[in-house]
Amino acid sequence: VSPAIALAFLPFLITLLIRYRHYLVLLYRAVLVAWLRDRLTGVPREQRAFQYLLAHAIPGDPRHVLQTLDQWSYYCEHLSCVGPVKGRIVERLVRERAPQRVLELGTYCGYGSVLLAQGLPVGARLYTVEPDPHHAAVAEKVIRLAGFDEQMVELIVGPSEEVIPRLRAQHGLAKADFVFMDHGKRCYLRDLQLLETHQLLAPGATVLADNVLFPGAPHFLQYAKTCGKYHCRVHRASLEYFRAIPDGIAELCYVGNR
Repeated sequence: VSPAIALAFLPFLITLLIRYRHYLVLLYRAVLVAWLRDRLTGVPREQRAFQYLLAHAIPGDPRHVLQTLDQWSYYCEHLSCVGPVKGRIVERLVRERAPQRVLELGTYCGYGSVLLAQGLPVGARLYTVEPDPHHAAVAEKVIRLAGFDEQMVELIVGPSEEVIPRLRAQHGLAKADFVFMDHGKRCYLRDLQLLETHQLLAPGATVLADNVLFPGAPHFLQYAKTCGKYHCRVHRASLEYFRAIPDGIAELCYVGNR
């Protein structure tokens, strides 16, 4: 490539770098730094976060546990948790709906479980599903550190497509009043339809789905808006720990077949 052609493309490249700089920072922090530290330390990022939690969080105080995980994600290493901005939306809706039976798909390191559990009324129960046993092991410790026992928060390890069909028979979940999806975005639509097929959604149930704008779940949103079974809205916010990257949480209200 001649110098003249390279110089002609230079303003275009600079424009791209400026426009997408926040996404490049996300790639660096969430992928490259984590990969490098995993290799150098031999300790997974989630386990490093839990060690930080043990050193700085107040046991039995779920709000302080969440704040400590936020500090880790802002200033140490990025964790793909719902975060404080969207977390306030989730927390408000949980308190408004006061559900008795809650299902979380995608426990990851337990942030969402603690967020949900702290707002539940007395006697409520949270079922949280995580496919990765290593993440589940960390999540179990985070949830118990926050002060929630197995009677209130049950952690189920396994792929969601295998767990959902046996929730009623093996775990006693007849119907969920509130569902929070924060696992693989490509799984959102499949798992929503599985919940419908196995009649696990209570009338008027709330379904929340994180990251529907970034990285996005377009097929899920299209189905929710057009199938006639839900009232759907999107709460616009920012990506967890990256205020400059737009994101949102979908809120679905299940009205059944009409």
